[in-house]
Amino acid sequence: MTAPPGRRERKKAETRRRIADTALRLFLERGYDAVGIRDVAAEADVAVTTVFSHFASKEALVFEQDEDFEHRLTQAVTGRAPHEPLIPALRREIQALVRHCAADSTAPIWRMVDASPALRQYEESMRLRHAESLATAIAGALDLPQTTTACRTIARFVADAYSLAREAADPEAAVDEIFRMIEAAWEAACLPRRG
Repeated sequence: MTAPPGRRERKKAETRRRIADTALRLFLERGYDAVGIRDVAAEADVAVTTVFSHFASKEALVFEQDEDFEHRLTQAVTGRAPHEPLIPALRREIQALVRHCAADSTAPIWRMVDASPALRQYEESMRLRHAESLATAIAGALDLPQTTTACRTIARFVADAYSLAREAADPEAAVDEIFRMIEAAWEAACLPRRG
């Protein structure tokens, strides 16, 4: 059982949340390119150094839940029941994430991301990092000595499934379609090991 966070951790989390919420509000009101870090710091009533102690870059302010997303993907692998198949566990997590990110309330955020080359590039690098973490988790869960090409490929497909599905007219149907292909690819990759 983990101990509840102490006062200091709660205050840090509160400050981080306030900075991220302020930044997102300003970006949506004024436009991403029209808002600087100094604007965010002033509006959130913190120092610029405080913003950078919580976020590595301006782009990171938009993707504030980046670490949570990565953790959820790896947890779908490492936290599944002992005999639960890998791909259905990942599918369930991607469906939950897509449901959240395809909600009407997030549409303005994704329009902002799609309109900004810097944010699109950041999102792409984030997806690649998530895929590498996921590949490592898959390899570890299967007791493979290293992250294999099959693990990295499936992880990349899963990370991209999220992005492709959230852009689709019917995100849930897109997840189903994509995961049928991922399942087939995973089965093909596993057959040589079984034989």
